Amino acid sequence: MTGQYSSIIFMVAMFAIFYFMLIRPQRKRDKEIKEMRAALKRGDEVVTIGGIYGKIIKVNEEVVVVELDHAKQRLKMAKWSIRELVEPSAEEIEPKELDNESGSDEENKED
Repeated sequence: MTGQYSSIIFMVAMFAIFYFMLIRPQRKRDKEIKEMRAALKRGDEVVTIGGIYGKIIKVNEEVVVVELDHAKQRLKMAKWSIRELVEPSAEEIEPKELDNESGSDEENKED
């Protein structure tokens, strides 16, 4: 009898380990990606599953139109093909914004 119980306990423990190590994190990632795709808007910089970088020009329920930066070409793509949003780096911020920030520091130092 104890052999039967130990094998059942072992199988339940293995399922619990698989659930918390594999299934649950994957579901969490899928939920985050689904929310990101639902929140896409015009002007967002994105990367597609194929590695194409571009800016969203138009968004529908199932389709997005992405404009490529270098060629100004537009591609009509399925929404599920968007892999991630691209966050603007410090180099892409307009120089005016950087000048205003540093200028306010200099004004404070003079007073």
